[in-house]
Amino acid sequence: MQMNMVSAINNALELILKENEKVVLLGEDIGKDGGVFRVTEGLQAKFGEKRVMDTPLAEAAIIGTSIGMALAGMHPMPEIQFAGFSYPAFNQIVSHAARYRSRTRSALSVPMVIRTPVSGGVRSLEHHSESPEALYSHVGGLLVVEPSNPYDAKGMLIKAARMNDPVLFLEPTKLYRLFKQEVPEEAYEVPIGKANVVREGSALSIITYGTMVPVVKEVVDDKKVDAEIIDLRTINPLDEASIIQSAKKTGRVVIVHEAQTSFGVGAEIAARIAEKAIYELSAPIIRVASPSLPYPFPGYENYYIPNAKKVASAIDKVLSA
Repeated sequence: MQMNMVSAINNALELILKENEKVVLLGEDIGKDGGVFRVTEGLQAKFGEKRVMDTPLAEAAIIGTSIGMALAGMHPMPEIQFAGFSYPAFNQIVSHAARYRSRTRSALSVPMVIRTPVSGGVRSLEHHSESPEALYSHVGGLLVVEPSNPYDAKGMLIKAARMNDPVLFLEPTKLYRLFKQEVPEEAYEVPIGKANVVREGSALSIITYGTMVPVVKEVVDDKKVDAEIIDLRTINPLDEASIIQSAKKTGRVVIVHEAQTSFGVGAEIAARIAEKAIYELSAPIIRVASPSLPYPFPGYENYYIPNAKKVASAIDKVLSA
């Protein structure tokens, strides 16, 4: 069946709610209104207010309540309306959800999936356009995933809902309705912690994820370059084996992500390649990312977010080195 990312996630949530009676959804406006992007539309009518709950505008309370539910034997799936609104709940996520397994020596765990729209490109304000994956990936005990297409979104969400640890599930806002894809109607899993080789190649490796995957694919198609494209899918833990294998194979690497350059996911990937594949490289690693500045007002975001021109320039630079 053809689905966009919104319908694929909605379908996944319906299957998850049917499969596990311990699962509850909670968040701002997710019940009656179906969420700001209508991702949860129709689920409260099907499963009732006790399983799909509207909450006050209080992110720390949403996550704190969810942690309590998880410790008590439930499997909450809270939604934060935008990734930038997760910061009021940062203490609950980082100090508690991510640490309970370690703190209790695995006596207690927090089975919970935190869903939130992420990244920009849709002319929204700063807190509606944040890309905080590096912030949360710095924390041990928290899985961080970011699918780039409807098929992966459904399969990874189902996989996350079957895990016994907290998962931060980032949903790229720009990709919600950008395109449709063939998605099975039945339940299936896509592995968490395993990157996807979108396209094999030998001239260079382009490592990317989220909103930048369609951009990279477009540039590679236009330039007809023999590039290997790797979609990380999971940010934490990184699929280091796939990254290193590709870097050694091609000898040239470009890393592309929407989040800020400094101290970001690209820096971590570059460091690991430098540690484990430096002698196989034929050119310096190039990162294409946003400036290390707060997200700008909507009129300036096209200058801020990496685009096809910047990706193409990086490809030319690494191939000419």
